[in-house]
Amino acid sequence: MSIRQPEGQAVLQLTDVSKAFGAVQALNGVSLKLVPGQVHCLAGENGAGKSTLIKILTGAEHRDTGEFTVDGENLTVATPGSLRAAGVQAVYQELSLLPHLSVSENMFMGRLPARSGIIRAHELKSRCRTVLDDLGLDDVDPDVIVERLSAATKQLVEVAKVTTAEQVKVIVFDEPTTALTEAESERLLQQIQRFKADGIAILYVTHRLEEMFTIGDWVTVLRDGEVSQSGPLSDYTEATLINAMVGREVSSLYPDEPRQIKDARLSVRGLRRTPESPAVNFDAQAGEILGIGGLLGSGRSELLLSIFGSEPVADGTISIDGKNVRPDGPRTMMDAGVALLTEDRKVLGLLPDLSVRENVTIASLRKGSRRGLLPGKSQAREADALLDSLRLRAGSYDQPVSTLSGGNQQKVLLARWLLTKPKVIMFDEPTKGIDVGAKGELYDVINDLARQGLAVIVVSSYLPELLGLADRILVLREEAIAGELPGGATEEQVLQLASGGAGATSEHFESTPPVHHNPDIRQNIED
Repeated sequence: MSIRQPEGQAVLQLTDVSKAFGAVQALNGVSLKLVPGQVHCLAGENGAGKSTLIKILTGAEHRDTGEFTVDGENLTVATPGSLRAAGVQAVYQELSLLPHLSVSENMFMGRLPARSGIIRAHELKSRCRTVLDDLGLDDVDPDVIVERLSAATKQLVEVAKVTTAEQVKVIVFDEPTTALTEAESERLLQQIQRFKADGIAILYVTHRLEEMFTIGDWVTVLRDGEVSQSGPLSDYTEATLINAMVGREVSSLYPDEPRQIKDARLSVRGLRRTPESPAVNFDAQAGEILGIGGLLGSGRSELLLSIFGSEPVADGTISIDGKNVRPDGPRTMMDAGVALLTEDRKVLGLLPDLSVRENVTIASLRKGSRRGLLPGKSQAREADALLDSLRLRAGSYDQPVSTLSGGNQQKVLLARWLLTKPKVIMFDEPTKGIDVGAKGELYDVINDLARQGLAVIVVSSYLPELLGLADRILVLREEAIAGELPGGATEEQVLQLASGGAGATSEHFESTPPVHHNPDIRQNIED
């Protein structure tokens, strides 16, 4: 494959753009051309330079060298305000909506219709209603407070907000479907197709290859800060696109090496989150990858948080290697050998202002530090060795963890917990927001942990991941274990248990789930 440019007049173009952060060259000689009425996908592994490129396109970062033109006009200094005024808009994975304001107030923030300093509420609602109706969002009330909306509706309101700008020539979509179900993602993709039909140039960034092939016309692949390939998406298959992204063949994402499964390391009996909750019973065995699946709201993440001591427990027992442990709090469970990698690593896991090394050692300070304040030399060396073994991509382990890509941030969290020497490690949506190459590396790590004798629990709403990783799958429905399936089960079997019916489809699942040999909870799918 070669590096080509789309035909037609460019509405936005970068030529030989480079950007460095200290000794790290984030972008090197990158060129990108966006044309009206085309969906241009940007692909690449975490750390390839996609985030830096988006920041330059939206004015959040300034390029070191190269040209940046909009409608043929060279932008010497590109700021967020000047780019928005020129018609370059963006929809990010992390929403910019203000949760305590209404939909209409968010949509026209900074441009609220007013007279004598008083907002004209009727006009505001009317203008908002027109925009929502134009986008097919007739079910959204302009007066509703944003925090009451579902994640999918918030994302669509964010899209609607972009369209209220005076000029909309380019829309950059950065991982817009990460928090959406398949059905909700489809609705957003349909809206993007309408933008394309209206002649708007789209730059679409996602780790979901199926979305690229659904709506994309052109793809540019970044690798190590440079353009690896660029051309029509019709010239690619998923396999060749992955190869372009990672620079190697990815024959199988999911390890299939045999592991020795031994006695239970974690046993849960009669666990109830509230007095009214159903009792949960299961074991997780040494050497096993136990998957937990279920629909959104089925209680998967809450179950892990309860086991980890972060959520209250009304009744039940938890034992680690046969010893009962009361889940009074995370510290108690950590001391007992339980680790949890959370779904939202930025809110519940990482400390963004601390360095990579500090984020790794913080959970182990009481054991390996002087007076529990700073990591000791041996502990710091062990942390560095763990990061090396996980092939972390960073200029220095002293740099802020917030500067790392999503896949590398996940590795930092994993190194943190491995430093505590856990017996049971629980992953909640481990590959959320990371690319296919990083996924393969993380799957290998998860398999290695199980081979070392840990009990590994994985919660995932991406069915191929759940079925590919897990030895057994527990399926939750309304906080109860609806049944158990072997790792070789089908998506239809998982969905049947999760929904309680035979007509389920993958649209009911979240955007990105593996269980137990207890005969009391096994259910025959043929029944």
